[in-house]
Amino acid sequence: MPENHTAERPEFIEKIRAEVRGVKYRPAKRHKLIPKPADPEACRYLFSVATGKRWMELGERQPTPKMLFGELWHEGELSILFADTNVGKSVLAVQIGNSIACGKPIAPFAMGAEPANVLYIDFELSTKQFYQRYTGAEGDHHFPYAFLRAEFRPDIAMSDSYSDYDEQIIAGIEYKIRLTKATVLIIDNISCLRGGIVNASVALNLIKHLKALKADYNLSILVLAHTPKRRNPGSPISADDMHGSKLLINLADSAFSIGTSATDPHLRYLKQIKQRSTAQVYGEDNVCLCRITKPGNFLQMQFEGNSHERQHLRTRGLNQHILAPKVAELVANGYSQRQISKELCVSVGLVNKLMPK
Repeated sequence: MPENHTAERPEFIEKIRAEVRGVKYRPAKRHKLIPKPADPEACRYLFSVATGKRWMELGERQPTPKMLFGELWHEGELSILFADTNVGKSVLAVQIGNSIACGKPIAPFAMGAEPANVLYIDFELSTKQFYQRYTGAEGDHHFPYAFLRAEFRPDIAMSDSYSDYDEQIIAGIEYKIRLTKATVLIIDNISCLRGGIVNASVALNLIKHLKALKADYNLSILVLAHTPKRRNPGSPISADDMHGSKLLINLADSAFSIGTSATDPHLRYLKQIKQRSTAQVYGEDNVCLCRITKPGNFLQMQFEGNSHERQHLRTRGLNQHILAPKVAELVANGYSQRQISKELCVSVGLVNKLMPK
């Protein structure tokens, strides 16, 4: 019997042969390679083993992580800041980066760390948009030289030798870390990465790369993320409210969030969601209130006391008080009850009840 050499021929030869014969080209089925089991001997250095006493001795020698943004973010941590669109994530992130580069804390949050080089990776704002936020009648805000902003350039072609788009983005960030000697990295916004963060395997791969960067360059990392578009405004913010795989927040060292008060559309509150280096200070019973202001030429969050989160959640009675004028406005603009229901994320029955008489 003659041997079948089809599998040995290059694919383009097989396509030509199929075209000459006038049949549809069907690539040969490839046998799935079964990976070999890992060799325990080859993996013997993956874990360090010592007695509990020895770990205590090593821990005592290491310096205590200093605060970068109060109890919410410490040196050496991979932290996540998540919130809805247009509530001030980027405003607060730039304010934190500017604070660390200057070595001046943002009241009422303490800072124990020395001034550091901050690399701010901006996937969100254009050059003009960034400029408009930090200029005013008094002129431009003078950022410290230690605050370095990197703007993503989608027009630059990616290398064909790499298949993973997000891995190339991380490699580009790593190059800039080495170039700027930054010890603080802020990424705005992780949702802009093409791979997405909903899939658990993609999220795991992403967090693995960020943790590797953190370890290799002794970084403190702050990552910005979104909340789902249809989050229930009557429920307290929790780790489940971050958009994407929960694996991200599970593997992070700390996390905090910005919420919008139902009592005042311009009032925000900051809530501590996860912490490992400290006790919870800004939890559900003590959220930190703030507003976006621009005194002079620097757009920022101005903090104004503390409160219980439940006072800022949308309750049924508060719903009607706040929604009635919004319903009236949309009715005046020609919206149907169903369109108003979709726009305000409430039931059609409630819209009907609040319709102007």
